[in-house]
Amino acid sequence: MARSTGQRPAPEDLAAAADRTVPDLLAPDLRVLFCGINPGLWSGATGNHFAGPGNRFWPALYRSGFTSRVLRPDEREELLALGLGITNVATRTTAKADQLTPQELRDGGVVLREKVRRLRPRALAVLGLGAYRTAFGHKRTTVGRQSDTIGATEIWVLPNPSGLNAHYTLDALAAEFAKLREATAAE
Repeated sequence: MARSTGQRPAPEDLAAAADRTVPDLLAPDLRVLFCGINPGLWSGATGNHFAGPGNRFWPALYRSGFTSRVLRPDEREELLALGLGITNVATRTTAKADQLTPQELRDGGVVLREKVRRLRPRALAVLGLGAYRTAFGHKRTTVGRQSDTIGATEIWVLPNPSGLNAHYTLDALAAEFAKLREATAAE
């Protein structure tokens, strides 16, 4: 496994990363629990969430005001001090999210709901419309705050920050993240 120092994984490290898992970054009573679809190969190879070179999660956090600078994926632990955590709907590492089965997403949704009930974040932010629709069984969902909750936890759906999601520019992605930041600001 490539170390988490920003070192670029070798092709054989990426190939070996398929089906690995990346540990969650969790704590009770978070401000926001960000939930990716599943780890990509770069994340599996490095052990860091949203580690792929085209992933826009870290720049979107910064541009939206969640962080004071663009954090590197290997600096993820700094998020906990900000009341932010990271998990995934499905735990299995793949090259692309479309390699997951609908059942994996539905099963992941069950596990995710239990995590949220146990940890009680103020908001759950699912990063990917299709993954949310499948995992939560809501066919007509749009980006933004959802009417459903898990206990007292608000559910938000935000665009997938993967570089493969060409529907959203980084600025548009950051604008959606900023709406969540403003809604969950300390009272």
